[in-house]
Amino acid sequence: MSMDVTNEVNKLILNMGGSGTANPAYAASSRSLNYAKSKNNIHNAANEKITAIPYQLNYKDTVGLFGAENVFIKVQLNIKSASSAFTNIENSENSYFPVWTFPETGTTNSYDTAEFDFTADPETVNDFQPSIISNNLSDFKDPYVRIDLSNLKTGNKYIDNWFDVRIYTANREEYAYDTIYLSINDFIYLGFHARNTRRLPYNVQLNIGAEYIEYLDMNAEQKKLTA
Repeated sequence: MSMDVTNEVNKLILNMGGSGTANPAYAASSRSLNYAKSKNNIHNAANEKITAIPYQLNYKDTVGLFGAENVFIKVQLNIKSASSAFTNIENSENSYFPVWTFPETGTTNSYDTAEFDFTADPETVNDFQPSIISNNLSDFKDPYVRIDLSNLKTGNKYIDNWFDVRIYTANREEYAYDTIYLSINDFIYLGFHARNTRRLPYNVQLNIGAEYIEYLDMNAEQKKLTA
């Protein structure tokens, strides 16, 4: 006695994601990730905490459909006034920018710490005003930090065309631009996405703190880029 098992085999293949095996590679080739267990998604994204600016994050790795098609990273800002060092490029005066710096002591690698003597420069000379150095940011009532996302790519257009990276807001909504202004205690997500059935290398850079600006001082274009 013979039995036609074609229907059962077809059901099995469909259940396995278009192939006869649960191997994630085969699941990927059929665009089914039923057997590809992703360890990272936007709900349990890896966390990056930023407390001082300016700061740069660099990501070089691979992502693809052989296991997981997406990688997410949560970038959490927790900027501390006592530990932030930056140039506020929005408030320049006579082409010179105010600078915040750290106080330092001791000797490092045979170099003695520089000493600032403000008493030696008490008044304006040749239109140059005395230097003022501080890292106190308490005068900012509602400060925002600029964040710039750059896909530096690999240089291989056949690979780069299949990869994209984007910003997601705290509400997990896709953001339309590569620049965003964020409150100093807010957060965003970065999403790394492969659009091909193979592992894709990527080269991504995130610059945090090119601007540190009071919300009321922002122009309409800048406010449009706030989250």
